[in-house]
Amino acid sequence: MLKSILSLGTAMALTAGAAFAESHAMTVRIGTEGAYEPYNFINDAGEIDGFEKELGDELCKRAELTCEWVKNDWDSIIPNLVSGNYDIIMAGMSITDERDEVIDFTQNYTPPSESSYVAASEDVDLEGGVIAAQTATIQAGHVAEGGATLLEFATPEETVAAVRNGEADAVFADKDYLVPVVEESSGELMFVGDDVPLGGGIGIGVRESDTELKEKLSAAIGTMKDDGTLNEMIVKWFGDQALTFE
Repeated sequence: MLKSILSLGTAMALTAGAAFAESHAMTVRIGTEGAYEPYNFINDAGEIDGFEKELGDELCKRAELTCEWVKNDWDSIIPNLVSGNYDIIMAGMSITDERDEVIDFTQNYTPPSESSYVAASEDVDLEGGVIAAQTATIQAGHVAEGGATLLEFATPEETVAAVRNGEADAVFADKDYLVPVVEESSGELMFVGDDVPLGGGIGIGVRESDTELKEKLSAAIGTMKDDGTLNEMIVKWFGDQALTFE
């Protein structure tokens, strides 16, 4: 996460961290991006849909919470959590030490997965070329630490478009996101290079002060792991080859 987001998040947490604790009987608002299919997206009816929508609704039932969904742009999703605009984040957010400095996380609801490169040609320079990634992601951080030139975009769609129009040599993102992109490209795009394992899996982001809410949701995730329904949901949205919990 960008330093500016970290600093802003820390300051906001001091004034808004008790939002849920003071009104835990009220509706829990779930912040999501709505632009990262199949994790979360806006369907043809204009509604939030996807793996995390189905999962979040089920977790709310199991935790006996009344929940509603809020769409928010990715680059401000953490600041708007800590400022109280919603109560939790479910937006394909990988658990990282840097993010954990500002917010807290439940246990993961997907296993640590791999990130991949996609390009329009096999003959691309991943080490020294131009690599597109969504801003404030672990993929952008990984590229920035290497020798390639990082080209950041606000949305995942823009990163793929940058490869198609020649702005970038490749895009680096969650493999789960890129698989349908490649499949639907009719051979225009392809996976290149080696997959890279990053992060500690995806979890629900909560304000650091909201321990009770975090524990409720973590317990609900645990029940779904134990009874196998979480693995079933992962396979439903990501396919038979998706990583599941043992």
